[in-house]
Formats: sequence, structure tokens, C-alpha cells
Amino acid sequence: MSAPHPLNQAVIAQALHDLRNGQLRRCKAMGFGEQELDALKHPALVSVLINATVPWCSVRVNSDVLQRLLRQVANVEQEIATVDRMLRVGASTEMVSKFFGLTHQEVALRRDIIGLPKRKGRHRVLSEEQDIQLWEHWKPAIEQRGIALNDDMAMLDLTLDLAEELGFPASVIWSTVHSWIEQDLV
Repeated sequence: MSAPHPLNQAVIAQALHDLRNGQLRRCKAMGFGEQELDALKHPALVSVLINATVPWCSVRVNSDVLQRLLRQVANVEQEIATVDRMLRVGASTEMVSKFFGLTHQEVALRRDIIGLPKRKGRHRVLSEEQDIQLWEHWKPAIEQRGIALNDDMAMLDLTLDLAEELGFPASVIWSTVHSWIEQDLV
């Protein structure tokens, strides 16, 4: 003897759940008409539908929604990687909060998860030599990459690259660069 079709069972379970919760429109959106909904009031008829070995319903995949959900997973993974990278190169909690909305507690937890020591205080400002070195790397990179000064995400990416390249904390690079921009030195 064949086993009941699992799709039938799932659809009936969802329909009964929706009916119990007053979601008649959801049942109709699944394709149930008035006659079928009336049948769901009778346990013997529900049993026949649940135990049917042939599928009496079908599934249609909404590719647009499915692709959007799959991209969200990739976006979340990219966001986590970027936050971790920011923290490893010395971004401040304020920077992480600005770009990704994490609280101070979430940033502290993220630091613990990736094994970074607890930070005490602010990073020092750049020396004059370091400031010149940063300018000599930053200015050509801005021009080469064609980054608009108000494009915060592109500026963040460049800041992280420079922090890795030069060994300066990302928060110090960020504040220095924004200071240059505010002073119209660019």
C-alpha cells in the first residue's frame, strides 16, 4: 500500500492552521474554494484528503523571491566579513555602528568571537610623517578608484585597504580623511 502524499498532508495542515487562526484569505490564496473549505469542517473528509496517495495539489516556486532570499544570505555573510575586517584593522565601535547598526554590546561580542583583545581608550592620532604617508597613499587611490568624497561605502573600503596596507588603525584613517574633506584640502 502506498503512503499518503506528504505535500497533501502539508497543505491540509497549513489550511487547518490558517482556518483556526481566522486566516480565510490565506486558504483562498492557496487555491481552496468555498466547497473545499466546507469539506475541511468534516473530519472524515479531511482524513480522505490527508491520506490520499496521489497529489491533489502542486507547488510553484517564485524564482524572484527565491533569488532575493538567496542574495540576502550572501549579503549577510558579506556584512559579517566586513564587520570582522573592520574590527581587525582598528575600526571604532562608532564606525561599525554607523555602517551596520550594531550596538556597543554587539561590537564587543563580535570582538570576543573573533578573538580580539578588549580595547582601552582611543587610538592615537597620526604623527606628521604618518599623516603625509597616508596622504600619499590615499589621494592617488581616490583618483584611481574614482571615489566620490560623499560615497561612504567606497570610502570605507578604501579606509580598510589602507589600514591593512599601512598598519594604521581604520578609525584614525577615517577621522583623518574626513578632517581633510571638511577642511577642503582635497
